[in-house]
Amino acid sequence: MITAFIGIGSNVQREKHIRAACHELSLITKNLHYSPVYACESFGFSGNDFFNMVVRLDTTLTLTELSAALREIEVKWGRDVDAAKFQDRTIDLDILLFGNEISQKKPFVPREDIFKYSFVTQPLYDLDPNLVIPNDGRTVGQILETMSDPVALRKIDFQF
Repeated sequence: MITAFIGIGSNVQREKHIRAACHELSLITKNLHYSPVYACESFGFSGNDFFNMVVRLDTTLTLTELSAALREIEVKWGRDVDAAKFQDRTIDLDILLFGNEISQKKPFVPREDIFKYSFVTQPLYDLDPNLVIPNDGRTVGQILETMSDPVALRKIDFQF
């Protein structure tokens, strides 16, 4: 079993799609743990506010298999196959970490978003503040302390 961390985001029918993503993940993996859900303004484009969270899970899938499974979930729930980076999303599923694996090709792990965006790092911190990021050596807490991300987060009272 590999422990992976998956970032989940939605800014289209947010509650419905966050729940759908969590349910879909429960069908393909084991031992899911959910961070709190955070709301924040869309970043990089003008759109509805996002809900973001991170899920820690155990999987027997390879990195490539998990990436393909996440892509299938996104498309199943209405994500455009050719979606650009900065646009509205029904479901956005990103592998943030996959055990201690380091991948310099798609899917890239650790995902660079961990170092850039508090809407990724804060929920990751909520799950495991002392987690050491492979190929970096810092903990999630140390990374979060040094972030200068301008995105303001609001914790949401979200019932799964």
